[in-house]
Amino acid sequence: MQLPVVYQKAKEQVFKIWTTLQPLLTVHVGLTSSTKALIILEQCGKNKGYQEMDVCGFHPEGGCCMLDGPEKIESTINMKSLWKNISVEGIGIIFSRDAGRYVCDYTYYTSLYYGNGRAAFIHVPPLSKSVTADILGKALQTIILEMLKQCGEEKE
Repeated sequence: MQLPVVYQKAKEQVFKIWTTLQPLLTVHVGLTSSTKALIILEQCGKNKGYQEMDVCGFHPEGGCCMLDGPEKIESTINMKSLWKNISVEGIGIIFSRDAGRYVCDYTYYTSLYYGNGRAAFIHVPPLSKSVTADILGKALQTIILEMLKQCGEEKE
């Protein structure tokens, strides 16, 4: 599902995903502003600091995702472990604890909030001659399969 780069609409869609589909895990993929050929695995979402306007010229009231929410929420997926134990051909992977205080981080926090931590966020570079759709698709498939293995380990 493609989410709009609009805070409120993204929040509504994420709420709908969690309440209607009730997934085991939701994986969000967002475009990074960096032109480097890197995939960034985001560990946590932050609740406050959203002052940058979205594509409609709005930002959340008080710069906050959830008025009653904690300062940050960690994913149940151990992104650091994933980062250390995975390699994909043709593209680098890094670990991050700051998804950037824009609609990506806002969406991630919202999903972590509604999904009790059962969400993941991956920032990807724009497609280019070195980062083709095929390379990026295979990398995402490998990463998501590893995430699902972690979900399976939690159940046992």
